[in-house]
Amino acid sequence: MKILFIVAHGSRREESNTEIRLLAKQVANNMPFFIDDVIVAFLELSSPTIGEAIDICLQKGVEELFILPYFLSAGNHVVKDIPHKIDAAIKNRQDTKIKILPHIGRSQEMVKIITSTLRTFQGS
Repeated sequence: MKILFIVAHGSRREESNTEIRLLAKQVANNMPFFIDDVIVAFLELSSPTIGEAIDICLQKGVEELFILPYFLSAGNHVVKDIPHKIDAAIKNRQDTKIKILPHIGRSQEMVKIITSTLRTFQGS
């Protein structure tokens, strides 16, 4: 089983966390055939935590995890915290392959999103 694992910061504002969960559902509905499931985890302030979500993945029999940091820049959460928490949660499970994808802000699609958003408001 291959799982896309979206890691967001988490918020005290539950509506923000719900937004991420809804995004994950939309992603799951449009996911390429090689991904079996989409799971969300939060670094802090909400659940499931990375450890809890990894446990869910392991219970589902995950063989390969694609970790997508839902962050705009490569700060400490992206560079240090997420890899550390993933390693701690997986421990010595050599049978689970992990691929940490570039954070959202690195995607060239961000340029398209920003310019498209500006075009939408151009006539306003």
